[in-house]
Amino acid sequence: MATSEVIKNFIDGEWRDCSSGKRIEVDDPSNGETVAVIAEAGPEEVHLAVAAADRVFRDRVLIDMHPYDRGRMLFRVADALEARSDEVAIINCIETGKALDLARGEVRTAVRYLRYYAGLADKLEGRSIPRGADLVDYTVRSPFGVSAQIVPWNGPLELTARSLACAIATGNSVVVKSPELAPLSGIELARACETAGLPAGAVNVLTGYGQTAGQALIDHPDVRHIVFTGSMATGRTVLKAAAERIVPCIMELGGKSAAVVYSDADLDAVVEAVRIGTYLNAGQNCNNLTRLLVERSIADETLERVKACVEGLSIGPGRENCDITPLISQKQREGVESACRMALSQGARLVAGGTALSVRSGYFMAPTVFADVAPDSSLFQKEVFGPVLSVTAFDDPIKGIELANDTDQGLAAGVFTRDID
Repeated sequence: MATSEVIKNFIDGEWRDCSSGKRIEVDDPSNGETVAVIAEAGPEEVHLAVAAADRVFRDRVLIDMHPYDRGRMLFRVADALEARSDEVAIINCIETGKALDLARGEVRTAVRYLRYYAGLADKLEGRSIPRGADLVDYTVRSPFGVSAQIVPWNGPLELTARSLACAIATGNSVVVKSPELAPLSGIELARACETAGLPAGAVNVLTGYGQTAGQALIDHPDVRHIVFTGSMATGRTVLKAAAERIVPCIMELGGKSAAVVYSDADLDAVVEAVRIGTYLNAGQNCNNLTRLLVERSIADETLERVKACVEGLSIGPGRENCDITPLISQKQREGVESACRMALSQGARLVAGGTALSVRSGYFMAPTVFADVAPDSSLFQKEVFGPVLSVTAFDDPIKGIELANDTDQGLAAGVFTRDID
């Protein structure tokens, strides 16, 4: 896949280089090799993209288009993406490091999002409220304008498709800031938009760093809507910028999801949930299972089974569909290692893993399990975003639920029991 060609940003219907001449190298996390070079968007490219999107909005290009036609346009984007699904899945696998089967699933999900919102475009309605003979009270749904969308690297294609399709279906124009660690999937979606014949400026896709391109985008006075998926810390920065101009936001931030396991649970089901929920994509999912809360009477047996499962997981590149694939970068791996050291210093017991792995020069981390994790510890409370599971025992059934809710970062949860009463 490696190429010397510089991949450009998609601005106002054209592929444009950046004014600074700066470049971003995109690495394959499984071996650390550079697979692509992309022009680094900065504040000037952000301004050009927002200006193009704002022109589309002010000229009512999408607003005055019949909603049915906006939907047909998105159907064409979905068709164009699906036509190259095998190639796009390989690109997604290489740049993110995830398993190829998972990358194929991401392409399918992106296509489904596009088709879902395409079908919804002509089904959005306002409403009227009876107020008597001399009054008419009604609401009309209107687009915001330019929607700035900052996308994470763990699901760069499907999450871009999800927010982009919704915005276009409702008459907004879009500027996407793709993740610098995995920008190629967003570029492929831009190519599908180009193939589908979207009006120039309706969709713009930039690749740049958060501190420069991202900040310039959320600060831009013509941005009237923000979509952000990422960490709690960055989310606060985005919210502060939006609050200055009273710009509505849609945000999906960090997660610390828990599963509560009661003594009558099917432990085979629990172990399978851990295998997929904790270790899929090397644990780099916002809603992955990071806290296992187990009734004390079965805690030892549960730990033994989880340990046996973890020790049997295959480790290697996503192209080989291994169970444990690499983390996105060396920096990410260092952060996971730091979290493991912190857990040990706070009294957690290491059951499995806990160390970086030397596999083909990639950014691999051993699948990790900690037991006796205290509820007030960092590992229990803070998102790690890596293949790390914490296990905490409880005695009172109500305490299990209380522990599951004892965090500011929920997002998802599960309960394992045969007694639904």
